[in-house]
Amino acid sequence: MKKRKVCIVTGTRADWGLLSPIAAELRSRDDIELQIIATNMHLSPRYGHTIDEIIDGGFDVDDSVAIIDDGDNGTPTPVAQQMSRALSGIADAFHRLRPDMAVVLGDRYEMLATASAATLLRIPIVHLHGGETSEGAIDNSIRNAITALASLHLTSTEAYRRKVIAMGEPESLVINTGAIGVYNAMNVPLMSRSELQRSLSFYIPKDTLLVTYHPATLDRMPVAEQCRQLLTALDRFPNSRLLITYPNSDPGSGEIIAKILDYERRDPDRVRVIPSLGMRRYLSALQFVAAVVGNSSSGIIEVPSMGIPTVDIGPRQRGRIAADSVIHCDCNADDIAASISKALRREHSENIANPYYQPDTLRRIVEAIATTPIESFHKCNV
Repeated sequence: MKKRKVCIVTGTRADWGLLSPIAAELRSRDDIELQIIATNMHLSPRYGHTIDEIIDGGFDVDDSVAIIDDGDNGTPTPVAQQMSRALSGIADAFHRLRPDMAVVLGDRYEMLATASAATLLRIPIVHLHGGETSEGAIDNSIRNAITALASLHLTSTEAYRRKVIAMGEPESLVINTGAIGVYNAMNVPLMSRSELQRSLSFYIPKDTLLVTYHPATLDRMPVAEQCRQLLTALDRFPNSRLLITYPNSDPGSGEIIAKILDYERRDPDRVRVIPSLGMRRYLSALQFVAAVVGNSSSGIIEVPSMGIPTVDIGPRQRGRIAADSVIHCDCNADDIAASISKALRREHSENIANPYYQPDTLRRIVEAIATTPIESFHKCNV
């Protein structure tokens, strides 16, 4: 039996955290030959060189495509140049590996480059998390562009499935699997508080806040001011310890990194900044913190299943379906602080209804990737 060659392309700690259980299940199948291409933030020392996490997890990286110069200032021009390097390098990797299909997740620029290369090389694309809306970031347009290029669509809710179909995609190739991040949150073995604290060299009492803030690339407020408003709000909670992770490598990320590192230097006993927690430490931290603060999609999708509130700041995630535990606020210090106060008053709840939950998400995703007939992927004329 000829094995189906499935190539997963990963560019960030976040998408690999979501994709790694899928990769493990595909690798275990007799009918699949798994391939992995690592690019973007995975190869950047600035962002934690997280390709090491892939390898330490027992996976082989079949090719790597370096696109970031750690001296880039995070403005749009270098990011566009990174996308160009991704298109060229991933095309070379696809030419060498010759996969039967490529798997991409989400809405980042390196995934659009990946989808573009695959389309030109007539490699069918499997896209996870299509149909979603995030009005405050250029990611929204990128996600829709990837949907237009992809052949098989694995959506996180039924509403998003219907949206992808409304975009003209064949109903039989659009499957509501639920969100893999929710599956991970409910199934990954988690660290104890003491184990996590040793790993981070940071004490995590119950009033700790976990903070991740990405540039809201379509917000008229400058990124530096967005971050200043957040840090000003956090100053109003001197008794809350802060675990802060780096943003993604979007335009403006350099400004955020500089500001949060300076914030840590001014109060190192209270603040811990870390480039990448990785999936297990991130999910483990959610057991012990009081709330998640920022504008990451994880706060909307995974965090509700851990029974804690999310303070979702600004327009970056605006438009996403959200659980009742998500508190939306504008990007100004007063509104952020008021929302954090509201979150800290909430009791932990195991009964939050998460709209992204499905009981068998991992099985649905793996079966769709492994068994959907390639001849049905009409876009590639295979």
